[in-house]
Amino acid sequence: MRNLVILGGDGIGLIAADIAETIGSHKVIGFLNDTKEVGQSIGRFKRYPVLGKTSEVGTFLQDQSVDIYVAMVGMTNEEAVYNKIEQFKIPQDRRPTLIHPAAYFNSEMTRIGNGTLMAAYSQLSPDVELKENAILLGNSFVGHNSVVGEHSHIATNAVVGGYITVGKFCHIGSNCTIRERVKIGDFVLIGAGSVVISDCDRASIHAGNPARFLRASS
Repeated sequence: MRNLVILGGDGIGLIAADIAETIGSHKVIGFLNDTKEVGQSIGRFKRYPVLGKTSEVGTFLQDQSVDIYVAMVGMTNEEAVYNKIEQFKIPQDRRPTLIHPAAYFNSEMTRIGNGTLMAAYSQLSPDVELKENAILLGNSFVGHNSVVGEHSHIATNAVVGGYITVGKFCHIGSNCTIRERVKIGDFVLIGAGSVVISDCDRASIHAGNPARFLRASS
């Protein structure tokens, strides 16, 4: 069993820890977190130690028994957070793919990149591609012939229709529906419960039913 260090905090970080321990792929040894100090912990019930700041990831990469899961989901300054992650230069073969046993997909009919997380009851239709480090939370669905970009995050109960392209480092909020053949640009945020029926330009925020452009994202 390999060791796992998680970059980030609770939320996605704890979901990653749960899946890693459920499937028995890793022992979670702690978190790198930029808002808590060493000696503090992540988690209310099961507690994981904070080992340092995210900038210290290189130190942990020197240990060949350690993999790194990136749970940094930017809801503000998306492009800056993405660039920060890229600067860490974490090799893809050190980013584990974490798939809950209750997730559904056909491995011969889909393509899943390294570092992807699929929570319980997330589902992929045939001919779906998840780029590296994509995140699908519980009960989310991606329809046939769609592509979800690297580090993009499909939240709980969201439905992504067929022939859709989601760019990199996007957030599709809980209970969203995206109509077929829509294109979502890089660094886009879609508010919870939105119904998206038209394309969303790069670095923008949309919400509502139907979803409307609110403003450029920071």
